[in-house]
Amino acid sequence: MIRAILLCLPLVLAAPVQAETRVPTSQAEIGLGFAPVVKKAAPAVVNIYARIITAGRQSPIFDDPFFRDFFRGFGTPQPRVQNSLGSGVILSDDGYVVSNYHVVGMASEIRVVTTDRREFTAQVVLGDEESDIAILRLDEARDLPSLALRDSDHVEVGELALAIGNPFGVGQTVSSGIVSGLARSGAATGNGRGYFIQTDAPINPGNSGGALIDVNGDLIGINTSILSRSGGSNGIGFAIPANLVAEFLRQARQGNSSFAQPWAGIAGQPMTADIADSLGLGLPEGVVISDLHPDSPLARAGFAVGDVVTEVDGQAVNSPAEMKFRMSVAGIGGQARMTRLRQGQRETLTVALIEAPDTPPAQETTLTDRAALPGLTVARLNPAVIARLGLPLSARGVVVLDPGPYGARAGLRPGDVLGAINGDAVETPRDVERALTETGRRVQIDLQRRGQWVSLRFRL
Repeated sequence: MIRAILLCLPLVLAAPVQAETRVPTSQAEIGLGFAPVVKKAAPAVVNIYARIITAGRQSPIFDDPFFRDFFRGFGTPQPRVQNSLGSGVILSDDGYVVSNYHVVGMASEIRVVTTDRREFTAQVVLGDEESDIAILRLDEARDLPSLALRDSDHVEVGELALAIGNPFGVGQTVSSGIVSGLARSGAATGNGRGYFIQTDAPINPGNSGGALIDVNGDLIGINTSILSRSGGSNGIGFAIPANLVAEFLRQARQGNSSFAQPWAGIAGQPMTADIADSLGLGLPEGVVISDLHPDSPLARAGFAVGDVVTEVDGQAVNSPAEMKFRMSVAGIGGQARMTRLRQGQRETLTVALIEAPDTPPAQETTLTDRAALPGLTVARLNPAVIARLGLPLSARGVVVLDPGPYGARAGLRPGDVLGAINGDAVETPRDVERALTETGRRVQIDLQRRGQWVSLRFRL
């Protein structure tokens, strides 16, 4: 079982440099151990206290409008207050801090405490639940200590690493280990977009959002989760690479409130030995393109179904998660050099990095009380909606964004792709609105859910 652990990452956006590791030159240096490194880095790692207010649980009976109206004012669930403890890293002297989304993403009140006991209130200026990264801005902060950002592409297995955070709320703690693995896609939280650094430096609850640094005191990753059966550290922890955090910081400084990720417009799968053999390849490498959207920037660059993507910007990719990571680090608005393997021939093509197009317009529509299912919110499928909901590239028509109270009772779920209502095909939100406004007492909705056709029948 994988348990997410919250850690903090202190970093400052600086020109990427390859770290030069130096061995101790005297007995005095050996005696100091990691003390000089910790003394340099620790002030940039902060404790984060987040207050989260959640709605209280209510009985399922109140999901029925009749009983909800009948018992109005009785048994109303009271909001619950939860306190979250984690770590964070100061990225710049003017108050930008990085942490995990699961620490602060849903917080209504955030308090940040530095090692010299100064306290600041903070707000999330950019967060992404999928990547589990949040960028905070401290109020009235200046002249703060911060960590230098190392190019995480140059991190190697076997390097010494230190994890700094606030495990179990006992106070700032430093643990040591090595980088025990790279390219651990999908092993930690989120959907595997990250290209995680694995470490055996002990990481425990409360470390989330904390810093993973090298022996020079430079930030190489943000501690985010552990692989554990007991809830404690078993020597396998995961950190989000500093290069992805740098892109989050860049977008936060630009004023983005949500993370903009380049859109590939493909479906792919890792190369296996069997697939490599069928394609006449010597070694299994790269990502096989199994589907391609017509508007995909890869399609426009010359890629086709069956091609193998082996490198992005000179870095090998062996899974869709690694490919997403490389594109995310490069950022929207630029270009990426992708190596294509086709019929044994390799060629490097230039691909534009763009957001998923919002064309044709999504036409997001919420049905009124005149419709059979008031509160139902639907949208027309386009690349932007497909990317947001994680739907197949071939999906067409109208998708449910929010079923609303009545739609949920009828069996609708977010992500359902509507095909027909009462036997009439629906292709736009207007078609859905018209069909559910002019319907009789009996309603039949035919839809696709996770690739399977489902028919919902109910009576009004």
